[in-house]
Amino acid sequence: MSWFVTGTDTGVGKTYFCSLLVRALREARVDAVAYKPVCCGERDDAVRLAEASGGLDLDTVNPLWLQAPVAPQVAAMLSNAEINPGSLVATGKMLEKDHQKMVVEGAGGWRVPLAKGYDMADLATDLALPVIVVVANRLGALNHTILTVEDIRASGLEVAGLVLNNLQEEQDTAAVTNRGVIEELTGAPILTEIIHGQDFVDVEAFL
Repeated sequence: MSWFVTGTDTGVGKTYFCSLLVRALREARVDAVAYKPVCCGERDDAVRLAEASGGLDLDTVNPLWLQAPVAPQVAAMLSNAEINPGSLVATGKMLEKDHQKMVVEGAGGWRVPLAKGYDMADLATDLALPVIVVVANRLGALNHTILTVEDIRASGLEVAGLVLNNLQEEQDTAAVTNRGVIEELTGAPILTEIIHGQDFVDVEAFL
């Protein structure tokens, strides 16, 4: 199985989780690779994913790099570029065919626009992959997670599960209580919880 990884917002740790997952799968002797169709701003995230994928060619992992650190549709307009969703989908399907597992990282959140009338949700739908949602474990996570999960399901896609990512070492009341409440309100399992600074992920839930 392959997955499309989205987040409740930008900066919630999607790349961090995806790179940990791909490394863990490969250490478990699974031919897994990452795919980041669009990267905006610095390309560090794509480089990390390529390294996690066993040194897979950077332009294969990330076929479209837009240098403005904004939403892809806006970045494309600023650079006079044109995003071809069909090409991004075709590359993803090729990678999925050639490898046992593919971990696709979206840009930003679930409904970030890619092109006119086309957003990340459409890309995930065209790739026809179950979706993993990375949740920043902080105040506000409940609302953002519920809305994201509901929209994924409304798109006709499966929510494979949630990843609870602790962005800070110290946990407040919201961070401590979010796990149980999120599972109850969304009906989606938490596949793993990442402690701040953790450099591994338990691969069992993803095999």
